[in-house]
Amino acid sequence: MLTAAVLTVALLLVAVSFSNAQERSNLFSQPTAERIDTRARKHRVANLCLASITEESCTDMSKTRQLDWTTESQQQASTLLQQQKQQQRQKPKPQKQDKGVFMPHNSQPCVAANISPYASFEQELWSETAGDLSTRRKPLKTPAFTSDPGSASRIILDPTRQYQLWEGEGAAITDSTAYLLREKMSAEQRHAILTELFSPEQAGLNMVRISIGSCDFSSQKFYSYSELPDNMFSDSALATFSIGEGKPGSTTATKDLKYVVPVLQEILSINPALKVMASPWSPPAWMKTPERFLGNSRLKFGQFAGNGYRKNDTIDYIYAQYFVRFVQEYARYGIPIWAVTIQNEPSNSPSWPACIWTPEELNRFANDFLRPAFDRSCPQVEIFFGDDSLRFYSRPVSEYMSASESMAFAGAALHTYSGLPEWIVNMSRQFPQWRFSMTERRCMADETVDEASHVMFGEIGTWLVQHGLGSIILWNMALDEYGLPSYAGTHGRRGIITIDSHSGKVKRHQEYFLLRNFAQDVMPGSRRIFSTSYTDDGRTGGIGSVAFTSPTGDLSAILYNPTGKAQQAALSISGMGNCWQKVSVPAYGTVSIHKSHHEINKSQVPLDDEFEIHPMQHAADDHNETVM
Repeated sequence: MLTAAVLTVALLLVAVSFSNAQERSNLFSQPTAERIDTRARKHRVANLCLASITEESCTDMSKTRQLDWTTESQQQASTLLQQQKQQQRQKPKPQKQDKGVFMPHNSQPCVAANISPYASFEQELWSETAGDLSTRRKPLKTPAFTSDPGSASRIILDPTRQYQLWEGEGAAITDSTAYLLREKMSAEQRHAILTELFSPEQAGLNMVRISIGSCDFSSQKFYSYSELPDNMFSDSALATFSIGEGKPGSTTATKDLKYVVPVLQEILSINPALKVMASPWSPPAWMKTPERFLGNSRLKFGQFAGNGYRKNDTIDYIYAQYFVRFVQEYARYGIPIWAVTIQNEPSNSPSWPACIWTPEELNRFANDFLRPAFDRSCPQVEIFFGDDSLRFYSRPVSEYMSASESMAFAGAALHTYSGLPEWIVNMSRQFPQWRFSMTERRCMADETVDEASHVMFGEIGTWLVQHGLGSIILWNMALDEYGLPSYAGTHGRRGIITIDSHSGKVKRHQEYFLLRNFAQDVMPGSRRIFSTSYTDDGRTGGIGSVAFTSPTGDLSAILYNPTGKAQQAALSISGMGNCWQKVSVPAYGTVSIHKSHHEINKSQVPLDDEFEIHPMQHAADDHNETVM
């Protein structure tokens, strides 16, 4: 259309020039005043036509090219142009420009959106998850660009301001979870749910956490990997070390080989890049004082367990070798260990397997024993410090750990059951090379919609990620309709999914959708970028956000609404000018956004099965036990 208009102008100018040439002799024979008046009339008519050129104006070249520039011809041209202007006024105003750029009524078009590379993504996926799960990653129509965000909360993404590496997400494969998958589901049901959870073509989780020995959520009697007979009091050579006997998954298999190992092997067949983090709940009883596997006890630091006073005969050294043997035994079954923590919740003294460590003791053990042992045998295994709630980080880590000592650790791990939010900087602002992993959190089975959403979407998915969190590993991947099995007798918890113990049917909870938003829309290896956020804690205020850019140029963002009513948000990217995409974020829910120049995983969440969930009573201390 533009080409036709230019051609029209060119022909018009040719016509004017031709007319000028024909009349030049007559024109210059006229008096000066008449020459000026004649030329002025011509230019007025020509300019009138030029000013009115649109897609439909000056298209009938015969009407303009053949004009004889007399008073009568001028009147004809004026009449023609008035008709064209009237037609133009009657034509509906265009609402969109090329590339889908929205032009709101009485506002300027988003010109920058036409030239910004951030407006030309070939693929976009916008999905909505309501806090009450009435919508579950429901695909939304990609919003058009507008220069009028109105009263919506304005969210700016700035890819030039980059922060922590995003490594992934997942949950714990406890013995309880593995038992349900192996014993309460058919092989077909089990493979279907594991594929849904871990396949990069579906949810795409890429991390799990397992216990080194027993944890509280177990279907079996508690065990360690070094159980001594009655006539034996120590085992410095770890001759009794065993993660189990029998063929993995067989009816005669024991310990980890009974349920956990075969489930991990199946997950690895679906996603070979799975990252496995491991944490002990307790050392073997004979390494502790008092010598009991459960509850309040401590490692026998510096005590000797061999014949002599060699460093290699200390409990500290032997326990480091216990970790090495664990890594080596799992490798024999094709399960690589990515990282370990030294102790699950080192400040906690429950009635199940546990061990108390101070932060200083964890630091010394890692630097003097565990990191050197790994460096000799399995240097690829990383160590994460802490693995406890924020109460563990009430003091800055740099008070008891030097910069050189911090190099023994890849980063720090945390839970969010208790502690003050301001303590997060005591961990996250200490050593610049550290990475941070969320290694445990769960909701209760009777959790309200707002509380479950605040914990998962708000505190973890927004607030902690804004403070440097680079991976999320939640607690039990699956429990049954009663929150079981639990050899420790703990009640009231729920898994990421619930598996019906009678039928193998599945229901999914807010925890599942937190993980799936990140796993499906944020590529591992992405970097968090700046994004405007209107909540200081993930629970109060306005819309919160996190955003990422991937090595392939993808952009992702997750918006969370911590209020009980839907809220409007307007998204823009630095460099796009006054151009926005508006979306409604549901109550206590999220909108997840993925922009790419490549194919996007647009798989949908399966419908839940129908069965009853029966929340069991639990201790009051476990209810609403949040970071706040």
